[in-house]
Amino acid sequence: MRVLVVNAGSSSLKLSLLDGGDALLGERELAAPRATVAAQDVAAAVAELGAPDAVGHRIVHGGARFRGPVRLAPAVARELDALTDLAPLHQPKSLAALRAVEDVLGGVPAVACFDTAFHATLPDAAATYALPPEWRERWGLRRFGFHGLSHAYAARRAAELAGGSRVVTCHLGAGASLCAVRDGRSVDTTMGFTPLEGLVMATRSGSVDPGLLLWLLERDVAPDELADALEHRSGLAALAGTADMRAVIDGAAAGEARATLALDVYVHHLRAGIGAMAAALGGLDVLVFTGGVGERASAVRARAAAGLGFLGVALDPAADERGTGDRDVGAAGAAARTLVVHAREDLEIARQVRAVLGGA
Repeated sequence: MRVLVVNAGSSSLKLSLLDGGDALLGERELAAPRATVAAQDVAAAVAELGAPDAVGHRIVHGGARFRGPVRLAPAVARELDALTDLAPLHQPKSLAALRAVEDVLGGVPAVACFDTAFHATLPDAAATYALPPEWRERWGLRRFGFHGLSHAYAARRAAELAGGSRVVTCHLGAGASLCAVRDGRSVDTTMGFTPLEGLVMATRSGSVDPGLLLWLLERDVAPDELADALEHRSGLAALAGTADMRAVIDGAAAGEARATLALDVYVHHLRAGIGAMAAALGGLDVLVFTGGVGERASAVRARAAAGLGFLGVALDPAADERGTGDRDVGAAGAAARTLVVHAREDLEIARQVRAVLGGA
């Protein structure tokens, strides 16, 4: 089954065509300013790639309703649109891409695959906020978690490479989150009701004392200004003046104070988060780094691992700095394995599409 994977980004739409054996047959990236993409551009890209047998859409938010992939139908699309208020920055882009592709490939079966669905297995203790019950019941307030497609693939790939039942996956990119995975199931994660919770990211703050935010609101910082700052003007960008981890690492190596602080803060929260995920698992068998930063920033991996010896983590510097591809970068004899895995949400989406449509 040839699967066309559709992944809507902040200003682009990525199309990837995979054959039945998960070989990448081709990919195209289309400009999608203001979350829109022209149907004729999609048609041209599909003509170049070749006709698919099925389509898989990455959808950021499935809410409490969608706990796994689902075949798309008008009623499903309406439900997805109703979830926009849970992910106002991401859901409209995914739905715009869905409509654009449907205009071109309306007769091809399509499946929605959700970043939140992998975390539907979170136990109540990990999913529940200690908020008034009337709020939780009225608005369905809970921790959803995100990056689930990446975490699911990374955990499955880790099982192939290293085995072990207790895995912590670190998806580190512009957005960043961790996941505690036991026997292939998510049992804890760092993102919550929104992608703002958890680690320090490129432009997102990560977790902040809610009392501090109330304090700012009381001092006439408007909600829209606060939301924009937390989402787009915080994180590495606020600390170092750049959201580019490569520039932060280079600046820290050159002794720049802002870059040094930014890297220290980033690693402090990363290391603490890994420790928390391992605690949720009762120990650690495999630590996995994936995503742009996770795969390419050996300095981040080395600094994080340096404080995780109590969990059995130790790196082999030569393997960590010079290796390529999916690989074990742990020191010989380390109690916990440490892997670098290339992020392949497209493979996870294709797998889910085949499972739904009976072509697995």
